[in-house]
Amino acid sequence: MRITHIATTAAAAALTLTGTTAAFGAASPSATADAVFLQAIHQANLAEIAAGKDAATHASSSCVKQVSAIIVRDHTKLDAKGAALAKTKNITLPKESTAAQQKSLSALKPMNGTAAYDTAWLKVQSSGHQQALALIDKELKSGNDAQIQAAAKEARPIVAAHLKMVEGGKCHAMASSSPSPQ
Repeated sequence: MRITHIATTAAAAALTLTGTTAAFGAASPSATADAVFLQAIHQANLAEIAAGKDAATHASSSCVKQVSAIIVRDHTKLDAKGAALAKTKNITLPKESTAAQQKSLSALKPMNGTAAYDTAWLKVQSSGHQQALALIDKELKSGNDAQIQAAAKEARPIVAAHLKMVEGGKCHAMASSSPSPQ
């Protein structure tokens, strides 16, 4: 019975991040695509930082703890750069991650300290990083602001490295870690 509940909770956590608009929120129709990108990627960064800090406390494997530390480090740096850029562009950023992102993290709580937590956390991270890459790729393809596109281009290999560490819900800590933002 407990295993079924854990599997159901893990599946629910992984599925809460299935839609980019639902996962990253919707911006006002008058906002530019570049502004929408900065707002959505900011929420993704906030979600990744919160999830990484949660895993540092609640993960059971050293691999997940190592990956979570890398994710917190890199997304904190990426978010600081994005926030500074948003300020220069007079773009207001949301104060917190989306409700769906928060719900996804909350869904992991019943599994704290177990291997099931680690598996579910990795699956949520895999989905979240896939979606962040899709946002970045969309910005690179259709964005109009050269500075925002440059920031997206700089972030892409970092987010891609994170995805490799969590891909398929398996932990793949890298000895050299990910290419940290400067």
